Amino acid sequence: MIRAACAVALVLATALVPAHAVAGGIDELDAFLEGAKNGRATFRQVVVARNSRNEQVSTGTFAFSRPGRFRWSYEKPFEQLIVGDGAKVWIHDRDLNQVIVRRIDAALGATPAALLAGDNTLERSFTLVDGGRADGLAWVDAVPKSAESTFTKVRIGFRDNLPRAMELVDAFGQTSRLRFDGFERNVPLPADLFRFTPPAGADVVEAPGASK
Repeated sequence: MIRAACAVALVLATALVPAHAVAGGIDELDAFLEGAKNGRATFRQVVVARNSRNEQVSTGTFAFSRPGRFRWSYEKPFEQLIVGDGAKVWIHDRDLNQVIVRRIDAALGATPAALLAGDNTLERSFTLVDGGRADGLAWVDAVPKSAESTFTKVRIGFRDNLPRAMELVDAFGQTSRLRFDGFERNVPLPADLFRFTPPAGADVVEAPGASK
């Protein structure tokens, strides 16, 4: 009788656990893609080169509106702005006053912002594998389908159906670790947030096919 009672209690306790508490990384990714049509957050990024202990730390803000519109702004220690307007991606280095322009279909998947702002960018460019749970997050491991991918490894950690962390390794062995704070979804965002006009006197460099 005691064993039967314990078994019943275990079944009841399992049934009462909220679904989000046991959701896997891919489930949370799907919920994020479905439920967050736009969003904004602050981020902290740490970059470590291959075979180096030196860290480059930067902070800034991130906003997106699906499909393909995003604004990734590095504010410290150096200012750089990356804007996707739905057709093109503009990368503005304020110190150099240089703007690089790429077609958005060629740039999607090439930046953390583009990975999060596209509707199916991850599924199109990566094979997704549930990465288990660690540090209080449900992780997704993304394995690139193409040998020419910008990244050789991508991991995204979710909590409450929102991305809280990303880990990326690029083709040069450089590792970027990002943490997102204050993530808000489905909030009013001005349309001009995702528009970019090169400043006067800027050196504008268009990648092949960018003008199409």
